[in-house]
Amino acid sequence: MAPLSWRHHTLLQALLTRGPLSDRDFHALFTAVSGKNPATHQQLFNDTLLKINKDLAYLQFELRACINQYDGMVYYGVVNNISDEESKLGTKYSVAQIAFYKGLLQAIVQEAGNDGRITSIDAINVRLDNQVIIVDGSQDSQSRLPTSIKNFSFSQKEKTLEELIWDRWLSSTSTGKIGLGTRSFLDLRSWFRGNDIPSCVVCNEACIKASSCPNDGCNVRIHEYCLKKKFSQRKASRACPGCSTEWPCQDDEADGDDDVDEPGEDQAPSANRSSRKKHKRVKAEMVEENDNAGPSTAVPRRTSRSTKAEAVEAAKEASAAGASQPTRTSKRRKK
Repeated sequence: MAPLSWRHHTLLQALLTRGPLSDRDFHALFTAVSGKNPATHQQLFNDTLLKINKDLAYLQFELRACINQYDGMVYYGVVNNISDEESKLGTKYSVAQIAFYKGLLQAIVQEAGNDGRITSIDAINVRLDNQVIIVDGSQDSQSRLPTSIKNFSFSQKEKTLEELIWDRWLSSTSTGKIGLGTRSFLDLRSWFRGNDIPSCVVCNEACIKASSCPNDGCNVRIHEYCLKKKFSQRKASRACPGCSTEWPCQDDEADGDDDVDEPGEDQAPSANRSSRKKHKRVKAEMVEENDNAGPSTAVPRRTSRSTKAEAVEAAKEASAAGASQPTRTSKRRKK
């Protein structure tokens, strides 16, 4: 097997140092090192990732893509496929901080509903004691908890929360709600499946932020971006795959249909303006053709226009001067 080239190393180095990259940024990086656009050279792009993953498999690492369920964007990153005590030595987080993250993770995926987020107050109040397993199972397990967990204060939780958001294990909104970060979507795919997290019936990935079937008795959930793909065609059936209940339209879908079907009132003036411009252009072309045809055709047009103008002036003079004036006017025209 041929070793990885400098191009492969550049892609890996960027992901390891900069963290997960968006689809647009990673494609731009690939174009810079290969001179090929992934949009038009999809096979080359896939072969490059396959080559990298074959070499990373020896170390139980993987270059993986995922979708951030909050913004619907694709991200690429390098993940560790082994979760054991030795791999935990490579983290910068303490035992108490890891237990706090696990508590946040469970609260988000189990208690947040379709939104996939919890409030910052709920995040600070997450308990850590139920995240530590006491091997002997004694009733006095509370007293046997590690001191670092029992003494994990609110200020330490706030600081850890900021670090997790900075490292993109978690995400936050302007309203103070806490959700999963891009690195969680990349790393926790197997954890989602192992903990019976409901999956999307379209893409089969875990539903952290998703829409539920309007039928309360149906457990079908679909990601919002999967809904757009599934019901993208206007005449496509919007029946739920599980119970055939009509799935309601999303707000952005309704807005998009209105924009396509019927132009707004503000579009009518622009259409009229374009029509007038077209009329003026055609008229200008006719005048230009007349000028290019030579004096034999151009002069008669100007003569005809001047004759009409004189007739109009004569009519005005006749109406203003009275009954006797038309005779003088006609005599002047004969001269």
